[in-house]
Amino acid sequence: MVEKIKDGASVPSLARTIVALVKTMRPRQWTKNIFVFAAIVFDRQLPSPRALFSQGILTHTSELLNTLLAFVLFCLLSSAVYIINDITDLEADRRHPQKRNRPLASGQLSIPVAAGTAAIILVVTLPVAFVLSPAFFAVALGYFLLNLAYSARLKHIPLIDVMVIAAGFVLRVAAGVTVIVVERFSPWLYVTMTLLALYLGFGKRRAELATLAENANSHRRVLEGYNIPLLDQLITIVSSTTIITYSLYTFSAPNVPENHTMMLTIPFVIYAIFRYLYLIQIKQSGGEPEELLLSDRPLQISIALWVAAVLVIFYLS
Repeated sequence: MVEKIKDGASVPSLARTIVALVKTMRPRQWTKNIFVFAAIVFDRQLPSPRALFSQGILTHTSELLNTLLAFVLFCLLSSAVYIINDITDLEADRRHPQKRNRPLASGQLSIPVAAGTAAIILVVTLPVAFVLSPAFFAVALGYFLLNLAYSARLKHIPLIDVMVIAAGFVLRVAAGVTVIVVERFSPWLYVTMTLLALYLGFGKRRAELATLAENANSHRRVLEGYNIPLLDQLITIVSSTTIITYSLYTFSAPNVPENHTMMLTIPFVIYAIFRYLYLIQIKQSGGEPEELLLSDRPLQISIALWVAAVLVIFYLS
């Protein structure tokens, strides 16, 4: 993009390009990468206040720093994926009522600049990922290749599209496992994360169908394979099994307190699941789950209370 100055010359608008580029990188969706922290939190390896006070902060920072770096790398890697996806979906986005305002679809950002940025991100993040941990590199590369396959083909296949999205969340959890020395991380959390991601994914598809109505198929081809009754049944199945699986984790995982206090966190999970269901079916929201996370106050409160309860039970009890 260019802007006019007084003498009639045209100069590149660097500021606008940067803003458009940042929007295309989707920093608001970096919230998804918080699942990288699942391993260090649920393996009870966060430094407790007592340990920090008695032994010093330097004694307990290596695992946390590794996880923080893994989080940053996944944020950058996911941004490269979003850029590539927007380039791939350029024509479809231009026909979408909301996505046509994206920088690439609207012409605010050029394809060469976007593609070059994605290439630079990959050249930087993948070598750093290997230095951090070869296992983390394998997970990060698998995540990137899976998303390339999703953008090229898998996103057009009903059911497979949402399962691939769920796999991305599981890979985020696995990434956190690879950068620390895991002691008692429960496999129940992988199952819970898979089901929760499926729940959010099917909820997103339902919201898209409800919002786009009869024009849904022209905006996202995969929606031809869905309808509201089918999605409601799938949502019922995965939401129920998510609650059951998480409940089983709270009293059967090897590292939860023996007094079963972890079960006190179940009501927060149930409310958050019910709240999201309310938002997609009554409020017709949910097309972008991360936007709900950043905007819906009751959902934020329930998640904050759950996080606080987990930290208190694991680290202060």
